[in-house]
Amino acid sequence: MAAGSLDLPVVDLASPDLRSAAEAVRKACVESGFFYVTNHGIQDELLDAVFAESRKFFDQPLEEKMLLKRNSSQRGYTPPYAEKLDASSQFQGDLKEIFDIGPVGDVDMPNDSNQWPPKERFPSWKDTMKLYHAAALAAGKRIVSLIALSLDLDADFFHNIGAFDRPSALVRLLHYSGEVNESDKGNYGASAHSDYGMITLLATDGTPGLQICREKDKYPQLWEDVDHIEGSTVHRVVTVGKDRYSAAYFLNTSPDLVVQCLESCFCEAYPPRFPPITAGDYLKERLNALYK
Repeated sequence: MAAGSLDLPVVDLASPDLRSAAEAVRKACVESGFFYVTNHGIQDELLDAVFAESRKFFDQPLEEKMLLKRNSSQRGYTPPYAEKLDASSQFQGDLKEIFDIGPVGDVDMPNDSNQWPPKERFPSWKDTMKLYHAAALAAGKRIVSLIALSLDLDADFFHNIGAFDRPSALVRLLHYSGEVNESDKGNYGASAHSDYGMITLLATDGTPGLQICREKDKYPQLWEDVDHIEGSTVHRVVTVGKDRYSAAYFLNTSPDLVVQCLESCFCEAYPPRFPPITAGDYLKERLNALYK
């Protein structure tokens, strides 16, 4: 069941009032799991370049894109129908197509698992994605500091426990086609899901389609539209009759970091709901379930 647009909080990452910003983050995480951020430090020109490169790649014929098909390290191109985020979906797979890019080193590494489009046709691709990785990581760390403050922890808490010693971050370029076949009516660009990592930063081209569900266990589920703002839980992407491009930045912690309930978040009456697990093992579990 779809409702109207959701009024999400806007968090200013340049605000000198860190306590108020942290409280806004806490409220958003408790109530919806989503919020907008402004003054995040990612320049408009860089976002424009990312979307320009994305459109150029996805505009290619399928056979060209399949030359860079996703490898065992989850890097490269994933065609439509190859990924189904909601296992209960009656369809073969979601309508979206994807290109995944891991961290980019300062020098070409022989064991780099990333796949790159041919430089003669995409001369700026690698440099653009490298710059975006760095800018999104910096913004992500600022948000995580606010999350720490919202939990009454030191701003550097996650940094100090090694969460970002070797962050396993991923840029995911997404294209949702505006054209839907008759057989795909009722299917989604991205079916209902929740993300796996620490936080996700999502940049869009302004085309609508993103929806979130704040109460996943409620029936019928209530899905609310998330509008785009300039400068800017369980969710999905509906088709809107227009091509839609977005860039998700999944900020995952160092794979050997042990993820467990914070001491301030449980007591004898409310014990931890999940046992400790390393971030790397958890990510593998989720990816194996997705691509089985």
